[in-house]
Amino acid sequence: MSEPASISLDIASRYSQAVLDIANETKSLAKLEKDIATLRAALNDSSDLVALIHSPFYSRDDQMRAITAIADAMKLSEMVKNTLGLMATKRRLFVVPALLSRLSTLIADQKGDVEAEVTSAKALTKAQTESLSKVIAKAVGKNVNISAVVDEKIIGGLVVKVGSKMIDTSIRSKLNSLQSVMKEVG
Repeated sequence: MSEPASISLDIASRYSQAVLDIANETKSLAKLEKDIATLRAALNDSSDLVALIHSPFYSRDDQMRAITAIADAMKLSEMVKNTLGLMATKRRLFVVPALLSRLSTLIADQKGDVEAEVTSAKALTKAQTESLSKVIAKAVGKNVNISAVVDEKIIGGLVVKVGSKMIDTSIRSKLNSLQSVMKEVG
């Protein structure tokens, strides 16, 4: 793992544990889960939000005002809004995607569930998601929460990540493997 990625994960781990502890103390775990889903959807849908959290061109105050206004508009809990505001003042908004991922994992662990990130070329139907969830649950022996991501670049198939394990059945992966083999032959 690269050093910046390691630092980001460390920062995300500290913030996520603090947020989870507060959510447990205030019995607002369900609201936190809703906020995580809302923020994750916003990051997937808004390139402006992604630019805000990653851009060094915005001042701390500008980032804090913007992220607080966004949190208000999204009706996020005070706990999450305050955490995002603190992260903005510390210039740590770039860690938000890792924070969301780590929080999801911690909540799933606490509930005895496992988080599975499934990437597909097209959005999965509800029936496909349920079927995939059952298959993964049978393999890992825990309840599975699927986080679906659409990436047309994989062409077809699925990429499934459960914890540190990844199963890549995408057509893109198979084409890359074939390309490598062809280079070795020629």
